[in-house]
Amino acid sequence: MKKLTTWYWITTIIFALMMVMDGFGGITQQEAGKEVFKHLGYPMYMLIIVGSAKLLGAVSILQNKYTVIKEWAYAGFAINFIGAFVSRAFVGDGVSLLIPPLVALVIMFIPYVLWKKLQENVKKS
Repeated sequence: MKKLTTWYWITTIIFALMMVMDGFGGITQQEAGKEVFKHLGYPMYMLIIVGSAKLLGAVSILQNKYTVIKEWAYAGFAINFIGAFVSRAFVGDGVSLLIPPLVALVIMFIPYVLWKKLQENVKKS
């Protein structure tokens, strides 16, 4: 169980840091994010909304008291990554731009699955 807990926290912290960096980039309207949103046809204010949601989601997955909030944070991340994939597909982006949101989705599922396994082990104890 200790090994599982260690891997859970390592993957959760890494994923949360990725979302904090991405969320901060959105809130501060970094040029790369603005170019992507313009390319996809989204209004610039959505960058701030999505960035704020990512920051809140990162905080949510790092806490263990409110499991429903944590579940919704993971759901929000999944919706974000799937939405990014679909948005890129709709504007005709190539495979090289379609793969990163799917990779992010897979990376997100690692701490999620480990968290669920930890919950199972706690219930059995």
